[in-house]
Amino acid sequence: MKVTIIDYGAGNIFSVQSALRRLGVEPILTDDKATLFTADKIILPGVGEAAYAMEQLRKRDLVEFIPTLTQPLMGICLGMQLLCNHTDEGNVECLGIIPTNVKRFPSDAGVKIPHVGWNSISGVTSPIMEGVESGSYLYFVHSYYAELCEWSIAECNYALPFAAALGKDNFYGCQFHPEKSALVGEKILDNFLKLTI
Repeated sequence: MKVTIIDYGAGNIFSVQSALRRLGVEPILTDDKATLFTADKIILPGVGEAAYAMEQLRKRDLVEFIPTLTQPLMGICLGMQLLCNHTDEGNVECLGIIPTNVKRFPSDAGVKIPHVGWNSISGVTSPIMEGVESGSYLYFVHSYYAELCEWSIAECNYALPFAAALGKDNFYGCQFHPEKSALVGEKILDNFLKLTI
């Protein structure tokens, strides 16, 4: 199985590589469109600021390309947010694949921002969540969140309910870091690798 990680200068690549290797997969790190086009699975990681990340995707001519992909693709953390329509972080248009928007946690909500640490999820659906129970804990690090929508496949509550995971057609996203979420995160990554479209 050919698994690629999109290398665009805004990803937490090492931990994702390590998690995939634990599952017996040696991922290909690339920004080459031909290599991505022929991959069986694609991961869009993300750490950092959304406007910068979109700029890096644009420099690599990937903004129009990514939405055309037909194999399973998983965005992680910022990578998931980039799949959405728009983010308040930098006030930028994103890839527009999943029709929801990304907002900043309200500063007056009485919680620490960023949201860092383990939190439970609920409302779990989708094949990538098979075997993952509502109430399972996963590891989050983020100041912005995707709003709940019809494409939410798991939700979390931190100051307010938000989309912990999204899924639309062959595109999936996890706001949490499955690669840092112990056995539950490993199960989600394994489910993703086993997806057939």
